[in-house]
Amino acid sequence: MELFDLSDRVAIITGSSKGIGKAIAARMCQHGAKVVVSSRKADACQAVMEEINRDYAANGGEAISIPAHVGMDDDLQNLVDKTLDKWGKITTLVPNAASNPYYGPSADMPEEAFDKILDTNVKSVFKLCHMVIPGMVAAGKGSITIISSNSGLKGSPFLCGYSISKVAEHQITRNLAVEFGPEGVRVNAIAPGLIKTDFAKTLWTNPTRLERVEKLLPLRRIGNPDEIAGTAVFLASDAAAFLTGQVLNVDGGNAIV
Repeated sequence: MELFDLSDRVAIITGSSKGIGKAIAARMCQHGAKVVVSSRKADACQAVMEEINRDYAANGGEAISIPAHVGMDDDLQNLVDKTLDKWGKITTLVPNAASNPYYGPSADMPEEAFDKILDTNVKSVFKLCHMVIPGMVAAGKGSITIISSNSGLKGSPFLCGYSISKVAEHQITRNLAVEFGPEGVRVNAIAPGLIKTDFAKTLWTNPTRLERVEKLLPLRRIGNPDEIAGTAVFLASDAAAFLTGQVLNVDGGNAIV
């Protein structure tokens, strides 16, 4: 169990008031981590913080709430500063918050929608990583796990902007891993397939699309948030101490068919 012990970890998870982010925060806390629940809505963060502390806190784990809009630099800095004020360090970062305001052909995508996708999914991730990395470098260790998507692995007629942003996240992962690996900082990404979350609701609530996807998957089903959380716990733990610069496809085998 020591390989997966997170009792000395302090983790920020963005977009963690629901879905994949919430599951990651809960499971990291269950493994002993101090976790920061963060999303735009303060009341949602507060509710999830209370739920995690009630149902998941173990081995010294604890959750706090720090609302933040990842598209606003001041909010990102406040998120980092308040975490440091509370616990004195940030050992683990999980940039999970994402946006996809447009679903359709690339030629019809409004420029403002593309800008929002890039600001939220790429620029905010890059900025937040660089806000926490100096502390990790000073400590000689740290881990970042970017929650990306396997839509960044193949073309899509309906997710052009989102897919482009996810490819960028994959390269952020590789670049930061190379740059800061010598300082003890590990950077990886998780590329989920279709997961049963509100964010992907338009995909899995479409019976035709769902049936088509499930028939293609070796496991013949879509995933759930907890199955991504398990991978995030692994990547934050000493079990993944020799793993960096990787994009792990947690997608029921979708990437191989």
